[in-house]
Amino acid sequence: QVQVVESGGGLVQPGESLRLSCVVSGIIFIGAHPVAWYRQPPGKQRELVAAITSGTITSGGAVTHYIDSVKGRFTISRDNAKNTGYLQMNNLKLEDTAVYYCQIEVADALSVKDYWGHGTQVTVSS
Repeated sequence: QVQVVESGGGLVQPGESLRLSCVVSGIIFIGAHPVAWYRQPPGKQRELVAAITSGTITSGGAVTHYIDSVKGRFTISRDNAKNTGYLQMNNLKLEDTAVYYCQIEVADALSVKDYWGHGTQVTVSS
Protein backbone atom coordinates (compact mmCIF):
# COMPACT_ATOMS: atom_id res chain seq x y z
CA GLN A 1 0.00 0.00 0.00
CA VAL A 2 0.93 3.64 -0.25
CA GLN A 3 3.05 4.95 2.61
CA VAL A 4 3.79 8.58 3.42
CA VAL A 5 6.58 9.68 5.75
CA GLU A 6 7.26 13.29 6.73
CA SER A 7 10.55 14.58 8.06
CA GLY A 8 12.48 17.80 8.52
CA GLY A 9 10.70 19.35 11.45
CA GLY A 10 12.50 20.77 14.41
CA LEU A 11 12.91 23.64 16.84
CA VAL A 12 13.80 27.00 15.34
CA GLN A 13 13.68 30.66 16.27
CA PRO A 14 11.45 33.20 14.56
CA GLY A 15 12.82 34.24 11.19
CA GLU A 16 14.64 30.98 10.57
CA SER A 17 13.82 28.39 7.92
CA LEU A 18 13.01 24.71 7.62
CA ARG A 19 12.39 22.38 4.72
CA LEU A 20 9.96 19.55 5.26
CA SER A 21 10.14 16.40 3.16
CA CYS A 22 7.40 13.95 2.29
CA VAL A 23 8.65 10.62 0.98
CA VAL A 24 6.03 8.49 -0.72
CA SER A 25 6.43 4.76 -1.31
CA GLY A 26 4.18 2.06 -2.65
CA ILE A 27 2.37 1.72 -5.92
CA ILE A 28 2.05 5.34 -6.93
CA PHE A 29 4.30 7.65 -8.87
CA ILE A 30 4.16 11.00 -7.13
CA GLY A 31 4.25 12.96 -10.35
CA ALA A 32 0.75 11.79 -11.20
CA HIS A 33 -0.84 12.89 -7.94
CA PRO A 34 -1.65 16.09 -6.08
CA VAL A 35 0.30 16.70 -2.88
CA ALA A 36 -0.81 18.81 0.05
CA TRP A 37 0.60 19.91 3.37
CA TYR A 38 -1.62 20.34 6.40
CA ARG A 39 -0.80 21.43 9.91
CA GLN A 40 -2.40 21.11 13.31
CA PRO A 41 -1.41 23.70 15.91
CA PRO A 42 -1.70 22.75 19.57
CA GLY A 43 -5.32 22.64 20.64
CA LYS A 44 -6.64 23.50 17.19
CA GLN A 45 -8.10 21.75 14.16
CA ARG A 46 -5.97 20.58 11.28
CA GLU A 47 -5.84 23.06 8.42
CA LEU A 48 -4.62 23.06 4.84
CA VAL A 49 -1.36 24.96 4.40
CA ALA A 50 -0.35 24.40 0.78
CA ALA A 51 -1.12 22.16 -2.15
CA ILE A 52 0.34 21.39 -5.54
CA THR A 53 -1.30 19.63 -8.45
CA SER A 54 0.22 17.29 -11.01
CA GLY A 55 -0.48 19.81 -13.73
CA THR A 56 -3.51 20.50 -15.87
CA ILE A 57 -4.24 21.20 -19.49
CA THR A 58 -5.14 24.79 -18.74
CA SER A 59 -2.20 25.49 -16.45
CA GLY A 60 0.44 23.74 -18.50
CA GLY A 61 2.09 22.65 -15.28
CA ALA A 62 1.62 22.30 -11.56
CA VAL A 63 -0.74 24.69 -9.85
CA THR A 64 -0.03 25.73 -6.28
CA HIS A 65 -2.24 27.02 -3.51
CA TYR A 66 -1.36 28.61 -0.18
CA ILE A 67 -3.35 29.90 2.72
CA ASP A 68 -3.00 33.63 3.23
CA SER A 69 -0.91 33.39 6.38
CA VAL A 70 1.96 31.60 4.61
CA LYS A 71 1.94 33.31 1.22
CA GLY A 72 5.34 34.73 0.39
CA ARG A 73 7.02 32.63 3.07
CA PHE A 74 6.28 29.00 2.20
CA THR A 75 6.93 27.19 -1.08
CA ILE A 76 5.54 23.79 -1.97
CA SER A 77 7.39 21.70 -4.53
CA ARG A 78 8.02 18.15 -5.63
CA ASP A 79 10.80 15.96 -6.98
CA ASN A 80 9.06 13.30 -9.00
CA ALA A 81 12.22 11.26 -9.56
CA LYS A 82 12.58 10.87 -5.80
CA ASN A 83 8.87 10.43 -5.09
CA THR A 84 9.21 13.27 -2.64
CA GLY A 85 7.28 16.40 -1.87
CA TYR A 86 8.70 19.41 -0.07
CA LEU A 87 7.55 22.39 1.91
CA GLN A 88 10.14 25.13 2.18
CA MET A 89 9.27 27.36 5.11
CA ASN A 90 11.05 30.70 5.38
CA ASN A 91 10.73 33.49 7.92
CA LEU A 92 8.99 31.20 10.36
CA LYS A 93 6.71 32.76 12.93
CA LEU A 94 5.50 31.67 16.33
CA GLU A 95 2.08 30.88 14.93
CA ASP A 96 3.60 28.37 12.50
CA THR A 97 4.15 25.97 15.38
CA ALA A 98 2.25 22.78 14.60
CA VAL A 99 2.46 19.18 13.58
CA TYR A 100 2.77 19.17 9.80
CA TYR A 101 1.22 16.40 7.73
CA CYS A 102 1.65 15.40 4.11
CA GLN A 103 -1.28 14.18 2.04
CA ILE A 104 -1.24 12.33 -1.26
CA GLU A 105 -4.38 12.00 -3.34
CA VAL A 106 -4.92 8.85 -5.39
CA ALA A 107 -7.84 8.67 -7.78
CA ASP A 108 -9.20 6.08 -10.15
CA ALA A 109 -12.38 5.77 -12.16
CA LEU A 110 -14.46 4.91 -9.10
CA SER A 111 -13.08 6.76 -6.10
CA VAL A 112 -10.58 9.19 -4.61
CA LYS A 113 -8.43 8.18 -1.64
CA ASP A 114 -6.16 10.30 0.53
CA TYR A 115 -3.04 8.91 2.17
CA TRP A 116 -1.45 10.60 5.18
CA GLY A 117 1.79 10.47 7.04
CA HIS A 118 2.04 10.61 10.82
CA GLY A 119 3.37 14.15 10.89
CA THR A 120 6.51 16.02 11.83
CA GLN A 121 6.71 18.57 14.63
CA VAL A 122 7.65 22.16 13.85
CA THR A 123 8.22 24.39 16.84
CA VAL A 124 9.00 28.08 16.48
CA SER A 125 10.07 29.68 19.72
CA SER A 126 12.11 32.67 20.80
